[in-house]
Amino acid sequence: MDTANLDTMAKKLADAALTILVRTCREETAAASHDDLEAACAAMRAKSKQVMDQLLDDVRIAPWAAENAFRCAALDLARAGIATLRKA
Repeated sequence: MDTANLDTMAKKLADAALTILVRTCREETAAASHDDLEAACAAMRAKSKQVMDQLLDDVRIAPWAAENAFRCAALDLARAGIATLRKA
């Protein structure tokens, strides 16, 4: 598999997940310390391999549903960050 395409997809996924995180937790994000924001990003990074593997599996099984698989992956990553940010 072409690693450049995977890198591009991973960057777009990270961007989508961060957008969801910020839009969902506007107040928490604004009030969070640098360490709290870093912890949320670390939680998302920790979940990223599992989410990417699931995304690739879903796309292999049902390529016509690739956009939905991508959205679900972004939500899964954002959920990890949101949970961490709300605990802080």
